[in-house]
Amino acid sequence: MKQNPKKKNSFFEHLREWDEGNFDLTEAAMGELHPPRPERKHQNMDWVHHHLVRMEAREVSFFEHLYPFMAVILAAAMILFLLVVVSEMPAFGRADTPTNTSVVIKRYIGNGLEETGAVNIVAGVILDYRAFDTLGESHVLFTAAIAVFILLLQEHDEKEKQQDLRILKNDLILRKTATVLLPLIIMFGVYVILCGHLGPGGGFSGGAIIGGGLILYSMAFNTGNLGRVINMRSYRIIVLCALLSYSILKCYSFFCGANGLHTIFTTGTPGAIFSAGLILPLNTAVGLVVACTMYGFYSIFTKGRI
Repeated sequence: MKQNPKKKNSFFEHLREWDEGNFDLTEAAMGELHPPRPERKHQNMDWVHHHLVRMEAREVSFFEHLYPFMAVILAAAMILFLLVVVSEMPAFGRADTPTNTSVVIKRYIGNGLEETGAVNIVAGVILDYRAFDTLGESHVLFTAAIAVFILLLQEHDEKEKQQDLRILKNDLILRKTATVLLPLIIMFGVYVILCGHLGPGGGFSGGAIIGGGLILYSMAFNTGNLGRVINMRSYRIIVLCALLSYSILKCYSFFCGANGLHTIFTTGTPGAIFSAGLILPLNTAVGLVVACTMYGFYSIFTKGRI
């Protein structure tokens, strides 16, 4: 005869099991008084997620309503500030303006050739009188390159590098044109750097020309061949040596000038290639930094590496 399952769970059945030592009445009573609740972990997590989503939606909605007012207030403040500045500026062409009465400007123009030895007054100002400003600008380029490398630099294995070495551009016109123009571009960039203290030019413009030439070579020919010469390791070495050389040379120059000491870098004969003291090596250092930074930007944005 089939046993009734309800009879097994009756009070007398539990009492018999308790008498035999197989049943705990205390646990049974606690279980009846406090029956086990269903698992609510997932329900609680869903509720928390829903609550967070609603809070984020409220914050985004609040920001969307606040943003136009803040933008209008900020733009109005900037416009008001600029209008006040313009209203306080002296009239154009007046003889008593700071640009006409400043002693510094007269010093730059009147004594620049004698004190710096540079025929190009601009080169004398940015690489002699205000050389630390130019050092800061070079470090800005270096910092910008580091930021781009951190964000976009990718790892490439040896197989991908070997594939890059075999990639050739199919544009015949581009390759033939680059074959003719590339040596002239590099030569002109070097000329602009070396003659920056004698005429228009300098490290920034000459470095930009050389950087453009490197980009042209990378576009027209095998990018892997150029990567053998200019890669991440060589980039770090070139830029580091250029910035350190610039810093050491100008610290030496300013220390000697401030203490009235004799310096080995003389102004020389104005108009000669080796003249103007430290301006020529400083122009060279700036040109290297600019050229490497330009090519580095192009290489990172196109290939993900140098």
